[in-house]
Amino acid sequence: MKNILGLIGVVVGAIGGYAYYYYIGCASGTCPLKSNPYITVFMGAVIGYLILDIFKKKENTDETN
Repeated sequence: MKNILGLIGVVVGAIGGYAYYYYIGCASGTCPLKSNPYITVFMGAVIGYLILDIFKKKENTDETN
């Protein structure tokens, strides 16, 4: 439950990565990042996680003695 926002970011990013490959990707195969669906899904998942990780609340680690 703690990392649910990150998991949502991974799923949405992966779907977005595949949509990018399907609609915009390189048809000729000369573009290494755009012509492979596995790479675009992975990159989308990473970017989705990083974007939604920005909004995660940080725990208070302030220790006072």
